Amino acid sequence: MPQSEDSFDFGDENASPSPPVSDSGKHAGMGHRERLRQRLLKGGAEALADYEVLEYLLFAAIKQGDTKPIAKALLKQFGSLAGVLNADPAALQRVKGVGETSAAALKSVAVAARRMARSEVIAKPVLGSWQALLDYLSIDMAHLTVERVRVLYLDTRNRLIDDHHVGDGSIDEAAIHPREVIRRAMDLGASALILVHNHPSGNPEPSRADIQITQRIAEAGRLLGVTVHDHVIVGREGHVSLRAKGLI
Repeated sequence: MPQSEDSFDFGDENASPSPPVSDSGKHAGMGHRERLRQRLLKGGAEALADYEVLEYLLFAAIKQGDTKPIAKALLKQFGSLAGVLNADPAALQRVKGVGETSAAALKSVAVAARRMARSEVIAKPVLGSWQALLDYLSIDMAHLTVERVRVLYLDTRNRLIDDHHVGDGSIDEAAIHPREVIRRAMDLGASALILVHNHPSGNPEPSRADIQITQRIAEAGRLLGVTVHDHVIVGREGHVSLRAKGLI
């Protein structure tokens, strides 16, 4: 059985090599960890299966023992590696063998991924870094369990000046008011904006309400010189651009 979570430890890089032992011996688990480490370092992104990636991440919290059953249980519960890394910490801890330290180790990877993706968007013209923006939005929103509405406000060079979380819930005029969206743009000195929200169902196809509110905001923006570049809907199955569909 894995030992209790008491520290972050991927193994001591400077420790003396362990003596050769059979796979049934005390050090079999450490040998497995070393083999995973070498495959990770030498084999590139596809060297490890998803459950092996989770195994290795769990090494940070569980110093000794077999983490493979926990990794496979996590994948079974949450459906995919992305689903595990984006799961709520409390939900992670409902899986047998996962405690607070393991949940924190997994969540730290999700945080790092979001910050890496965000760094590719900040201080760059958004329209010239469109794929980077889509990658960031997908990482940040595709696995949310609630519908979230955001407005990305841009300056005259199409650089991001504000990533505004409007609220959670269905995207309609009860949740997002066209005049308020445009008023904030004026207050910020923004010349353009991009609407973003997610579909927790996974299917990013726009609803009639999505289309109608987008067109109302775009019309309000035209009257005051604020361009609505797009409305991007994100889901686990991909993303949809309303402009690409000719709906703006």
